[in-house]
Amino acid sequence: MTGPSTITFAYIISSILFIFGLKMLGRPETARRGNLVSAVGMLIAIVATLIDRQIISFQWIVIGLIAGSLIGIVAARAVKMTAMPEMVALFNGFGGAASALVALSELVVFDPALGNDLGREVFLVAAGASSLIGWVTLTGSVVAMLKLNGTLRKSLAFAGLNPLKALLAVACIALCGMLLVAPGNGLVIGALVLGSCLLGVLFVMPIGGADMPVVISFLNSLSGLAAAATGFVVGNDTLIISGSLVGAAGLILTAIMCKAMNRKFIDVMLKAYGAASASGAGEQRTVQGYEAEEAALAFDGARLVIVIPGYGMAVSQAQHVVRELAEELQRRGTEVRYAIHPVAGRMPGHMNVLLAEANVPYEQLYELDDINSAFSECDVALVVGANDTINPAAKTDPGGPLGGMPVLDVEKARMAIIVKRSLSPGYAGVDNELFYEPSTMMLFGDGKRKLSELLAAVKEL
Repeated sequence: MTGPSTITFAYIISSILFIFGLKMLGRPETARRGNLVSAVGMLIAIVATLIDRQIISFQWIVIGLIAGSLIGIVAARAVKMTAMPEMVALFNGFGGAASALVALSELVVFDPALGNDLGREVFLVAAGASSLIGWVTLTGSVVAMLKLNGTLRKSLAFAGLNPLKALLAVACIALCGMLLVAPGNGLVIGALVLGSCLLGVLFVMPIGGADMPVVISFLNSLSGLAAAATGFVVGNDTLIISGSLVGAAGLILTAIMCKAMNRKFIDVMLKAYGAASASGAGEQRTVQGYEAEEAALAFDGARLVIVIPGYGMAVSQAQHVVRELAEELQRRGTEVRYAIHPVAGRMPGHMNVLLAEANVPYEQLYELDDINSAFSECDVALVVGANDTINPAAKTDPGGPLGGMPVLDVEKARMAIIVKRSLSPGYAGVDNELFYEPSTMMLFGDGKRKLSELLAAVKEL
């Protein structure tokens, strides 16, 4: 029989593994190992909990672990890198739902006469918080996922939306308070679940695509906070620690994303930047499209080439060809750098993950603040599927959806080669004047195919 000291020791080990795993995730060269360390910590915590509480027999524990592992492996291998932001959003939602369901089950079986080891008030406050945050996270994450994959293209916005959200939030908090008076009241619990779900939908629906990285970071934080609250509900220290780690990390990342966009968090959540859908205004203008052979001439004698990756690179899976082109240019004596905008793609770190997958040396990756000054000395800026992160409208139109957001100064380069399918606006729905500049060469078509043609043309120089 497993004793309490053994279970406590297992929880301590899992908590330590969580902390070290999170630390390792801060560096690309140790991120994969950090993910594995955290996974081992989670495995230890799950097994220890199931054995300690004697929830089910060993055979069902093994069956559950195998089934969950298979689902995770299949999902990880089947989901494309382009769909990774949607997957992250959905996982955030599942985390919130799991916490909310645990809190709900504890509320249903709670006996006010017997109380709880933590105390009646602490238990009920934690259960209410877990339910509120958990259901908001679930529905908000589902809406974010649908926005990211294009199912929801229109944003919800009307004059009284923010007051409505505030009123609904106050009502949900009041319902949490009512649990202290009537903890087993099904009507109160049901109203809290429905109100929290609606709040999550209203919270994310008005927010435009340009701010999705901020939303995903914040939802990730909420899933951690819900887990921490659930830890108080079930009296599990490991759940409190791990949830707090996720919550704190998510809040820090949210702050970093807001700083990168030069916006206040409250403005992102309430002003709904970029809520207008892409109108296709860019399609009303035309520019000359160039062939790969013509664009390749721009690399002849180039001293510095800066590659700017975007979501289009992920869509076409062009990161491997980008690396091959960079290596070919380096063999010719050209210095190659990669400019990584903090909110490029659909989630924080999206471009870093793609380039790491293609074995691009990490030392060639530069953040916005470190690379912007180099564009004035850049001979060729090669843009692969980026749009909003290079749009000068962020500087020229302060009141627009991109207004005030720091962008990469591609227009300062001697020549810009932009690989893109069309002139359509980016996710924020803002036309890009850079496409029409005399120093810009547009290569229209699939990113991977066009870059392969460009690579072949460069080799023939």
